[in-house]
Amino acid sequence: MNFFTHLGRYLLMIKGMFSRPENMKLYWKELMHQCNEIGVRSISIVVIISIFLGAVTTVQTAYQLVTPLIPKATIAIIVRDNIILELAPTLICVVLAGVVGSRIASELGNMRISEQIDALEIMGINTKTYLILPKIIAALIMVPCLVIVAAVLGIWGGKVAGELSGILPPEIFNQGLLEDFIPYNVFFAMSKSYTYAFIISSIPAYYGYHVSGGSLEIGRAGTKSVIVSCILILLADYALAAILL
Repeated sequence: MNFFTHLGRYLLMIKGMFSRPENMKLYWKELMHQCNEIGVRSISIVVIISIFLGAVTTVQTAYQLVTPLIPKATIAIIVRDNIILELAPTLICVVLAGVVGSRIASELGNMRISEQIDALEIMGINTKTYLILPKIIAALIMVPCLVIVAAVLGIWGGKVAGELSGILPPEIFNQGLLEDFIPYNVFFAMSKSYTYAFIISSIPAYYGYHVSGGSLEIGRAGTKSVIVSCILILLADYALAAILL
């Protein structure tokens, strides 16, 4: 019963976001602010994780391919497909669920506890449209961009790791990158990134917007939002793979 209560309140929140903006310039400014908070401030952690993901994937793949019957270019093929299909979109978005999701939940929760949301509603502002919609749109813009950056850096990190460790030279790695490339994999990765972007922005917004109680509840709302977001990301990962692949 508690599940259906949360689901109904979540759907009502989504429905309440779609209304005519009171001041378009103000909403645009908020959108740009959220793009900076969600995208620009997360780029450093994405860069670090992506490079090491690619490096570790190359080393572990080479460790498993011990037979000389398999060409070394296969390592690059496996690294490329793993990064594009799974590691870049899913793992990066799980990390962003913790980084971005907890910030969104705590920001809205603090505004709810300090009655700033109530003050905005008294002034006639649709708080769902003003506070939540820019966050979701910013996530839909920036998260796919971060996934693309993660994919590129992950493949580059794998190439550098292969060269430094002597596993395979760069020219063979480049040869493997071009072999049997399926453009549909990029479409699949982008489909996942847009789905995850909606999850990691709307779920924390829901928990933060509906915080009740004292300041202790803000931390609990942030924790719940991250846990639920990660679970939904994994469920969506399986569902999208079953439907699109």
